[in-house]
Amino acid sequence: MTDGTNWMPTCPLGALRKRAKLLAAVRRFFAGRGILEVETPLLCRSGVTDPHLQAFTTRIRLPGARPGPELYLQTSPEFAMKRLLVAGSGSIYQICKAFRNEESGRHHNPEFTLLEWYRVGYSLFELIDEIEALFAELCGEDLPLQAAERFAYADIFERQVGADPLTATPAEFAARARALGLPEAEALCGEDRSLWLDLLFSHVVQPRLGRGRASFVYDYPACLPSLARKRPDDPRVVERVEVFLGGLELGNGFHELADADEQEERFERDLALRRRQGLPLPPKDGRLLAALRAGLPDCSGVAIGLDRLLMLLARADSIGEVLVFPIERA
Repeated sequence: MTDGTNWMPTCPLGALRKRAKLLAAVRRFFAGRGILEVETPLLCRSGVTDPHLQAFTTRIRLPGARPGPELYLQTSPEFAMKRLLVAGSGSIYQICKAFRNEESGRHHNPEFTLLEWYRVGYSLFELIDEIEALFAELCGEDLPLQAAERFAYADIFERQVGADPLTATPAEFAARARALGLPEAEALCGEDRSLWLDLLFSHVVQPRLGRGRASFVYDYPACLPSLARKRPDDPRVVERVEVFLGGLELGNGFHELADADEQEERFERDLALRRRQGLPLPPKDGRLLAALRAGLPDCSGVAIGLDRLLMLLARADSIGEVLVFPIERA
């Protein structure tokens, strides 16, 4: 509870100016490349099925106080933007608020600012080139960057952890975790391969990434949640990239999955896992599936957390230092 007297913003005025400068630079960058800015709904009738993401929900009241459907605050504008791509929008971008429940802390706020864009006809590596160009434009003198580094997930994981992420058993992961000073990991991860990969990557690999330059990690194991295509020559991995700077994960991108049947199968697997974990079961996004069946153009897309990037530009220690009113004062 609060008595309502702590009305002051948590960020200094200098951070407000940096945010305004950052947003203007983003729009200038995409305008120079002829990419259309769009807006899509934040409230939608379908929510994210990914078991690792939890959506906020509300219920609309129709005229006459009739109860309407349950609505979901979007964790990302991805599904709506893909519907626009199918409708012929061409390459598009969006700066919007996104919402994720159960996420709050030094690097998280339940409401945050997301930059998401899609490039029609781009491979994943062409998208990586564009992300690097954007970062060079946005960071400038505030955070001078050396040329970016790029790693295949399996290579950087095996180098830092000492196990092959595509073939190692849970017992082998447990042995490496003990050797790396993470004895509690076995009780947390058990036989769950995706949990092992997430824990070892976040604790061992990620802190060493993005030091003085952007680090791009690509070709993620297919067992990790994503909306990326499987690599045609190696279905054990998907065409996914994450970008890191200063040890922080700033973005997640894909060569986008266009197969509606495979997308529906992934939704079903997500929902089965949610059911086993006792989590809410949001409806599958039927409009997205219908759009995919109509034909998503070949494209790659990425979402970048602008608040985290602003943290680095402002030399801030926590996300609250670059937000006007984080959740504690909202």
